Amino acid sequence: MIEKEAATLEPSSVKFSRIDPNMFFKTLHTRVNKYFKENQINKSGNYKMVLKTIIMFTLYVVPFLLVLFKVITGFGVLLMFLIMGLGIAGIGLSIMHDANHGSYSKNKMVNKILSYSMNFIGGSSFTWKMQHNLMHHTYTNVYHLDEDIDDKPFLRLSPHGKLKKYHRFQHLYAPLLYALATISWISFKDFKQLRIYNATGLTEKTGYSPLKQSIILVLSKVCYFAIVLVLPIVLGVKWYFVLPGFILAHLVAGLIITVIFQLAHLVEGPEHHDAMETPEMENTWAIHQLKTTANFSPGNKLITWYAGGLNFQIEHHLFPNICHVHYPQVAKIVRKTVKEFNLPYYENVKFLNAYRSHMKVLKSLGNPNSRLLDRSNLTYS
Repeated sequence: MIEKEAATLEPSSVKFSRIDPNMFFKTLHTRVNKYFKENQINKSGNYKMVLKTIIMFTLYVVPFLLVLFKVITGFGVLLMFLIMGLGIAGIGLSIMHDANHGSYSKNKMVNKILSYSMNFIGGSSFTWKMQHNLMHHTYTNVYHLDEDIDDKPFLRLSPHGKLKKYHRFQHLYAPLLYALATISWISFKDFKQLRIYNATGLTEKTGYSPLKQSIILVLSKVCYFAIVLVLPIVLGVKWYFVLPGFILAHLVAGLIITVIFQLAHLVEGPEHHDAMETPEMENTWAIHQLKTTANFSPGNKLITWYAGGLNFQIEHHLFPNICHVHYPQVAKIVRKTVKEFNLPYYENVKFLNAYRSHMKVLKSLGNPNSRLLDRSNLTYS
């Protein structure tokens, strides 16, 4: 029933307030634009993005070629696929993500080409844009519209979701399910999402052809599996190394990508809403982003580099059109402005603090007496 409601609910049924007497976002927007203008900096990527792109694609492609041409054999094949998993996550977090937001380059064609890096690692650029850019970024932590917090098999990610008895253990088994994320994407989730977007008319409403997107999805999946999974076996690499290696790569990528995104919205602090119960939102879109999003590890340069600046999730949600290489500087402006307007700015200074907070929220969401639940009489179903 929940899945049906989520699939048929019109996004336009949820309205954000237009009342912002203090003009928070206008003030912030002006200050951020001033920073880029005064320092003569382009909001798109720079040489750092080019260098990172080379590194991430190298992590993904070179190990595969070493396997394909049998430079690495035996159990070394598994190690190569593990490195490929790091490359998959890196491409998804640092390249595909910015390109699909149009912030990688000021050249639209470059963004379009690199957005298909999602298909290159087995996913779908189109379904990602629909789910992430359109739905998640607009209706962050709004149940029924933000697919990131929809009910998942064995996971309850919203206080408005259906509660099952096994959810009381979800904080223990969640990481195992997170690791399956990209396997889900490449196998059936993209097809399921496209079917829903086509059936509800969302594909056409956003200016895309359902038939064209269906053809692109099928062809890209066939090419992906043929090249990454079938070709090595055809060329003589033992299947009992290729198949486990392929799965290992996606387990590594799935765990990394999912944890990065979960630490940004499913931790203590960010609030949740239900599109069915409160279609008229109390806050403006910008203030809603502040109240539903959290940063983590802002001082960790390695995490910032590898995660594509997604540890600066607040800045990303407020300015998705700005390349992530600029987020550390933009964050200084956002923090100052938020403080002036007495608005929340959720942030976990350390990665482990953010992870513990996420586990605490998961545990709380699996408990019918949780303080996070907004329905005091809720019981297991």
